[in-house]
Amino acid sequence: MSELLLIDDDQELCELLSSWLSQEGFQVRACHDGQSARKALAESSPAAVVLDVMLPDGSGLELLKQLRNDHADLPVLMLSARGEPLDRILGLELGADDYLAKPCDPRELTARLRAVLRRSHPAAVSTQLELGDLSFSPVRGVVSIDEKELTLTVSESRLLEALLKQPGEPLDKQELAQLALGRKLTLYDRSLDMHVSNLRKKIGPHPDGRPRIVALRSRGYFYSL
Repeated sequence: MSELLLIDDDQELCELLSSWLSQEGFQVRACHDGQSARKALAESSPAAVVLDVMLPDGSGLELLKQLRNDHADLPVLMLSARGEPLDRILGLELGADDYLAKPCDPRELTARLRAVLRRSHPAAVSTQLELGDLSFSPVRGVVSIDEKELTLTVSESRLLEALLKQPGEPLDKQELAQLALGRKLTLYDRSLDMHVSNLRKKIGPHPDGRPRIVALRSRGYFYSL
């Protein structure tokens, strides 16, 4: 049974989602503000976090920043009552693995959580991937460049793995989204682009200045040789 930490100040919604998710086999702990959420994270290690953008004692985005500093590979799915594009972009830029606008369908939330949890537990057969000065362990979610180790989020890890397995070969966005996010992209969905942007910032360019991840207009991305 996967333990989830649900952080939302809407107690009625928390009860509804907790009831649904419990029936789906999850063990849910709900917190209604940032302070209690930080305490819960210090006391246990949930398999994933569902985090609302708006909290009574601060921004959920600020809490997400702290989560990424302290728990880089912890899967985080953001919720927002507003569902505005800026909220989604900020959440993804700060390292959220996925995003849903409220009110959300509990079935879709369950499906998204299961997808991100599957990606956070790669098959044991995954091996070390090496290309030039870059070495990547899909199992650990750690990339090493010139002996400097960087921890990736779940989505960044799956994205890099897909690109490194087919270096120099373009992968279209829908294929990459299925591999990295466990789902298809919807209309105006920029989730994949934001994860690519975050990954680029982390791994930087090749030693000669060429970008490691190249975008092909209207086609997708590839890892350059």
